[in-house]
Amino acid sequence: MSKLTRLSGLSGLKAVVTGGASGIGLSYLASPAAASVTGIALAVDGGMQGLRLRPAVGA
Repeated sequence: MSKLTRLSGLSGLKAVVTGGASGIGLSYLASPAAASVTGIALAVDGGMQGLRLRPAVGA
């Protein structure tokens, strides 16, 4: 099993975030709709924030 497949299976959304998804978050923050947003940490990570992977067996 590839590392990418393993990671996507562990994420909350069962997917790895793409550059496009990150761009959508950045576009929002740069838009007038986010005018009142201050000091925010926007996690665009598919639910991976705080994920702690265990070492592979035999590694």
